[in-house]
Amino acid sequence: MSEAVLQTIGLARHFEQGGARIEVLRGVDLAIAPGEIVALLGPSGSGKSTLLQAVGLLEGGFSGRIRICGEEAGQLDEAGRTRLRRQRLGFVYQFHHLLPDFSARENVMLAGLVAGVAPAAASARADELLGALGLGARLTHKPAQLSGGEQQRVAVARALANRPALVLADEPTGNLDEATATLVLVAFIDLVRSTGSAALVATHNLELARRMDRVVSLHQGRLVAA
Repeated sequence: MSEAVLQTIGLARHFEQGGARIEVLRGVDLAIAPGEIVALLGPSGSGKSTLLQAVGLLEGGFSGRIRICGEEAGQLDEAGRTRLRRQRLGFVYQFHHLLPDFSARENVMLAGLVAGVAPAAASARADELLGALGLGARLTHKPAQLSGGEQQRVAVARALANRPALVLADEPTGNLDEATATLVLVAFIDLVRSTGSAALVATHNLELARRMDRVVSLHQGRLVAA
């Protein structure tokens, strides 16, 4: 059996608020296999974003273990975590966070350039991904010239630019209307499958979640099968 792309063991996180201790994650155990797409359900405030921030190595203060492609993230310093994020992870957020002065192609290229990819190769990869997402005619358009669904598809392409082992998506269609959200999420799932990446996708939409390989849910800080 292939080694898990992501494994968490006893992952926990709490906050202190007004003198009270709030347990957000209570010993989360999760394993995602290579190429597996997992939907993460839970109401607002259930800890979905906190879990994604933890496994994305974006925030400290957690207890338990996080292993990404066999590496123990807790044993890495900040430089090591940055390297692991750059080499192994891709991110899609609820808001696209595209750079407004750059074209769709340039926004996607930047991910490769930061990782040391040659400009010609980064450009070719950007064109490949954007074309697969139906944006082949919009390569030179800036974000303000794109619709909300198109902007989010550019964000998806950016997340996959460096062929990550794992894509983390936090309500990636939360700012879109239902019809556009469905189109974008289906395109996202199809593209992730075609690239062989695994994905953990936080969403409120059970119907869309069922298009993925497996559904899990956060309930009172614990992960359960949905």
